[in-house]
Amino acid sequence: MLVVTLMSMGGTAATAASNEAPKGTEIGVSPTAVHIAVMADVDNQFAPGLFKGVVDGVKGAATYLNTKAGGGGVGGRKILVDFIDSHLDANAARNGVITACGKDLALVGTTALFLTTVDDEVNCRDQAGATTGLPDLAGVATGVPESCSPVAFPVNAVQLVCSTKDQHPQTYHGNQGDTKYLLSKHKNDLHGALIASNDTPDANRGGEVLLDTVQKAGIKADQDVTRGGRDQQTAYTSIIQQMKTDNSNYSLMVLAANSAIELRSEAQIQGLTDPNIVWECTTACYDNSLKQNASVMEGEYVPVSYLPFEEAGENKMLDTFLEYVGKNNADGFSVYGWEAGIAFAQAARAAVAKNGVNGLTRKTLLDGIKTLTHFDAGGMVAAVNIPDKVPSACFALLQFRSGKFVRVYPTKKGTFDCKPSNEIEVKADLIKT
Repeated sequence: MLVVTLMSMGGTAATAASNEAPKGTEIGVSPTAVHIAVMADVDNQFAPGLFKGVVDGVKGAATYLNTKAGGGGVGGRKILVDFIDSHLDANAARNGVITACGKDLALVGTTALFLTTVDDEVNCRDQAGATTGLPDLAGVATGVPESCSPVAFPVNAVQLVCSTKDQHPQTYHGNQGDTKYLLSKHKNDLHGALIASNDTPDANRGGEVLLDTVQKAGIKADQDVTRGGRDQQTAYTSIIQQMKTDNSNYSLMVLAANSAIELRSEAQIQGLTDPNIVWECTTACYDNSLKQNASVMEGEYVPVSYLPFEEAGENKMLDTFLEYVGKNNADGFSVYGWEAGIAFAQAARAAVAKNGVNGLTRKTLLDGIKTLTHFDAGGMVAAVNIPDKVPSACFALLQFRSGKFVRVYPTKKGTFDCKPSNEIEVKADLIKT
């Protein structure tokens, strides 16, 4: 819609976009192609295939965007995706940025947990030799450097309010919508075990913000503990024992699905199976591994910021995503990759509409990103303000029942709850200097 609006304005730039023959205008932009890079942690010894979904999402989006239905590429050029594996390694991540700076217009879908410096993307020179920077429409940014980079714009917007990163405490964005809903269904009396990650400082910070958010919304912490993503089931023995002692009726797991399965398995062994207990995980638990552990994970609540895949037919973009990524490959990370790909195309097409087919550069792409203040990928994801790095106030809540994910709230398919009151600010001193 944005491109149509800009084109209909009838300015000289729109005329140029129609009549000029495409030329090579920037690093990664040739007369026939626009090269973008997706850098993600995939091949590694700790979690093989970790963020393969992000790569699938970006590649699927590019394939769709190059079709007639998807808009026919950008400025008469096909979108080509270069994959860079960062291997859960800081050196590989830094070298990946350097590689992308030398051959690609932008990074799209970046999900590299050990990208500890952004000097190379901030100081990246364009074709004209200017230090414009390498635009980075990241999928998931966990580290402070990338989160607050002046050329990085995560589509899954960051928790940290970057203007406060050097303050003590810092300010973080939170969404309390799911918490308030669950409290309303349980007489505003939920208390229990809040479990964050201790795998990395960045993972711990993100988890602690979520724990602070639910407590500020009204849930009481009987336990506030950390565990690692590779911990075995026995690591949760003491947590379940304490839940029994405290008569806890709530648990929030802020690790991956495998950890939630370990927690619930331990609860089952110890007989903590009261159906009135509220077990909640993050969107990481919207995962097929729950279906392989259906009896253990019965009743698990999962908030999401995108339409569940079970609602195919309710949203055209969701249907397109499932077609081009593949139902068997669809997961939360592939959504982030798809979202980043669609956002890139929207920003790049805005740049072409304003500057003509030969006005697509890193600088004009960064200007195009500024138009993404209410980006929702055709209604498939909760609307987010990408240039200002403000997360969405929207959410939908699912529950895992009888081997299936079932929408709980809001009840109407294809919708989110977007009340402004869902947004909350959390003050916490989580960046140590």
